[in-house]
Amino acid sequence: MNGEAAVVTRGLTRRFGAVLAVDHVDLEIPKRRVWGFLGPNGSGKSTTIRMLCGLLDPTEGEVKVLGLEMPRDAERLRRRIGYMTQRFSLYEDLSVRENLSFMAEIFGVERRRRKARMVELIDRYELESFAARRAGTLSGGQRQRLALAAATLHRPELLLLDEPTSAVDPQSRREFWQSLFSIVDDGATVLVSTHYMDEAERCHGLVILDAGRVVASGTPRELMEAVKSAVVEIETADTQAAQQRLEGQSGIESVTQLGSRLRVLVAAEVSDPEAQVERRLRVQGSDAVVRLARPTLEDVFVAATAPARASRAAARAS
Repeated sequence: MNGEAAVVTRGLTRRFGAVLAVDHVDLEIPKRRVWGFLGPNGSGKSTTIRMLCGLLDPTEGEVKVLGLEMPRDAERLRRRIGYMTQRFSLYEDLSVRENLSFMAEIFGVERRRRKARMVELIDRYELESFAARRAGTLSGGQRQRLALAAATLHRPELLLLDEPTSAVDPQSRREFWQSLFSIVDDGATVLVSTHYMDEAERCHGLVILDAGRVVASGTPRELMEAVKSAVVEIETADTQAAQQRLEGQSGIESVTQLGSRLRVLVAAEVSDPEAQVERRLRVQGSDAVVRLARPTLEDVFVAATAPARASRAAARAS
């Protein structure tokens, strides 16, 4: 395993009884990068993160985090990582300052440095104006900033974030991501799970999970350039009728409405996809403007998860 990587796994697997939640996952995540886990609900993102930070033991496979073998070295790893869950997990009856003081004690931050570190984070995450308020009275964005401050009090080398922005507004999400890049600039590695495409595009690298398996990985640019399906955009007065005419037809992998446009993924084996789509709409009596488009990360996600969706649909049908 590569000692220079922050996280390396080989065949990482987790079963819950008959359920295979994580299926032989291989990862190699470099240091000082923001790396994203992208996937639908139930794809194995949270389970993988919990195994990486020692909260769950793998059923099988090898795991190294910051050069330590998991789960054997979980206790040694604990003070070198930060972990922020999707659900706010600090004490709602304690104030902002009391929560930070308590977490500093838990993480073993030296007393002579504790006050200065708390002041630094309260200032960095703009917590001063409500530092005496109980955490339970904070807004979603304020709670998120407090949780990030608490997770980074001890200057972790690796920060693991499990869908941390699911309950905050777009401006708070933007500010949160700027904070993550600052943490990386300070020398840490960030691993974050998300289902937001705009967040995924911000990552240095991505792993797309579906049904517990890695179905694609690489930088956002590499993934978009590797899409084999053709992307066709359609402008038409009757988008619903055009969508109904295309869905389910041979070679059409997906049809998505974006306002007054349709975005169609056409299988790679279809020759001249633009003309094929235009012809099918014309035969059905639709007047439309059809043109090829560049793949987006959402197109990558749809194409990468299509086989698993088809398999699940076939299983339901049988």
